[in-house]
Amino acid sequence: MKRQALVAGVCLMVSACSHNIDKHSGALAREDAAPVAPVAAKVPYEMTHHGVTRVDDYYWLRDDDRADADVIAHLNAENAYAEARTAPWKGLKEKLFAEMTARMVKDDSSVPYLWHGKYYYRRVEGDKEYPIIARKVSLNGVEEVLLDANERAEGQEFYSLGNVSVSEDGKLMAFGEDLLSRRIYKLYFKDLVSGKLLADVLENTEGEAVWANDGKHVFYIAKDPQTLLGYQVYRHRLGTPQSEDVLVYEETDDSFYIGLGKTLDGSRILLFHESTTTTEVQLLDANQPLGKFAPFLPREEGHEYAITKLGDEYYVLTNWQATNFRLMKVSGKDTADKSRWQDVVPYNEQVRIEDMLLLKDALVLQTREAGATHIRVYDPDGSQGREIHFDEAAYVTWLGTNRDQSANTIRFGYSSLTTPDATYEYNIHTGERKLLKQLQVPGFEAGAYQSERLMLPARDGVLVPVSVVYRKDKFKKDGTNPLYQYGYGAYGSVVDPDFSLSALSLLDRGVVYAIAHVRGGEMLGRPWYDAGRMFDKKNSFTDFIDVTDALVSAGYGAKGKVVASGASAGGLLVGAVANMAPDRYLAIHAGVPFVDVVTTMLDESIPLTTNEYDEWGNPNEKPSFDYMLSYSPYDNVTRQPYPHLLVTTGLHDSQVQYFEPAKWVAKLRELKTDNNELLLVTDMEAGHGGKSGRYRQFEDMALEYAFFLHLWGIE
Repeated sequence: MKRQALVAGVCLMVSACSHNIDKHSGALAREDAAPVAPVAAKVPYEMTHHGVTRVDDYYWLRDDDRADADVIAHLNAENAYAEARTAPWKGLKEKLFAEMTARMVKDDSSVPYLWHGKYYYRRVEGDKEYPIIARKVSLNGVEEVLLDANERAEGQEFYSLGNVSVSEDGKLMAFGEDLLSRRIYKLYFKDLVSGKLLADVLENTEGEAVWANDGKHVFYIAKDPQTLLGYQVYRHRLGTPQSEDVLVYEETDDSFYIGLGKTLDGSRILLFHESTTTTEVQLLDANQPLGKFAPFLPREEGHEYAITKLGDEYYVLTNWQATNFRLMKVSGKDTADKSRWQDVVPYNEQVRIEDMLLLKDALVLQTREAGATHIRVYDPDGSQGREIHFDEAAYVTWLGTNRDQSANTIRFGYSSLTTPDATYEYNIHTGERKLLKQLQVPGFEAGAYQSERLMLPARDGVLVPVSVVYRKDKFKKDGTNPLYQYGYGAYGSVVDPDFSLSALSLLDRGVVYAIAHVRGGEMLGRPWYDAGRMFDKKNSFTDFIDVTDALVSAGYGAKGKVVASGASAGGLLVGAVANMAPDRYLAIHAGVPFVDVVTTMLDESIPLTTNEYDEWGNPNEKPSFDYMLSYSPYDNVTRQPYPHLLVTTGLHDSQVQYFEPAKWVAKLRELKTDNNELLLVTDMEAGHGGKSGRYRQFEDMALEYAFFLHLWGIE
């Protein structure tokens, strides 16, 4: 029954066919008939937990091998249907893509940074999609190309360059490559003296290698083949087979991610352990690669910390008795004794410390206060704080690439909704600020645009930060403009108000662009995150809806012309909003959306599940199960009208599996009561991040924007 129903559904949909078959009678339909939406087979699959039985009619769409003929046929049918429905505005999509790519500088380079006597940088050229990694002995010297990713990517449908790391003596380089978009990388090694690749190839890694100081050993993280979680740390000696690599650590708590790094002075290799609410750092002497990692401070539930090193002292960014974090220091011999930790920058509940840089003559902190980022420069003891000031209301600044602990300057980045990304250098002694480089955008005039920072009320009285940008000559604040609203609201991640090349295509057509910084992000510090996770997750959804209402009431957008967009956990956000307030939105784009919350979080074989119990809850526990079930977009699809919906995913997505959006669309097709568009577009070659390449990445954005503009009637 399953196969017959699917075959009928496929034949109904394929736009390239010269005929269609009526699924009820089997008769040939007229060749000029409008494309008919795919109808997925219903194969009941019962799941009972905590006395609740759920029937998932579309569970069969899950195929972990991505090889089931019926599943692939259904996805191809959806793609064919979407192609047919979008054909009338294909020209608009191509026009948008051309606009977006025309704003890119074809030949560009990052600002070189000095490390161990050489200047390293990345550059791009012409119409090539991928970067070239290079270095010079002096800024005006002869370029040495270390890696041309374009050559490596030739002939590949997808290519992702992982981490690139050079040995301390500058003679060897390691780099990772993913050709499938599953974030499973092979590590390769190159002799930078001879220019030849070594025979060493390490399979199934996170894509990053950290060098011991002897230049003979590297450390890397191996992935679990089922969950795709990095859980083992191996030591590899160059010139030996991977089968002889030594397992130096295995993470047995699958709620933790692990990562590797190195202190700025190069003396310690760092092993990071991180769950939603707890962190731990272990250290290994980089000059003794055959030694063992030892904890800086053993993990304590609810304690998050990060470290940096100067001489024999460590500086600790910690939330110990400090919700928004404080900075402390301790001698290297006393790290495990918190009673010996000393305050450097005391706790301030209004200031979230996000990042730190420790130089011999300065301590630099990146903070967030009332939603705005700041950079302050202190003496190493935490005194004499000096802030680097900025003029705009909605902006973001961040610490850049700083690899020399003896430097008297620091690099930092700056961007805003109306200011292209810029890299600055700041002298820690004189306070002089120098612009090193700013992104050049052909045809862009900053003065034509205006950004605003708003605080808009949610239904419980809390004020939600909102960043807004528009083109001045096309905005009257009279409630007539189309409104595009974006949100995320998870993991404490902040969607900062930075510059977007693609957004100009909306702004120049009179669209108001808004970012709703809903609870679940960390725009207003750690409490803002905590107020949008676990049993408070619904605050993220109601915040988003309330921001829409407030923006429309204030004249920023026209009722009936509001669209919403979110991806991944932001796809969960807009998916829940589609169920809760479908009348507020003309259309919604859900990219790689996490919509089948309960079923996914009950399955420990799926990547990310166990790591995220502290984010969403553990549905094996009834209170969490009940709460998650009450908002899960897939479980709450009902018979009601929905906005126009564009749903995009990647077959090889390792973060949010393709079958979540595929099932969601199938259920929406069954239950929704309107005639609005419902399109599922699956990239059969890509994963969570979409298409690879600096130009091709705009294809997905052009599709989304064309979808909205077509519905608005704007060319």
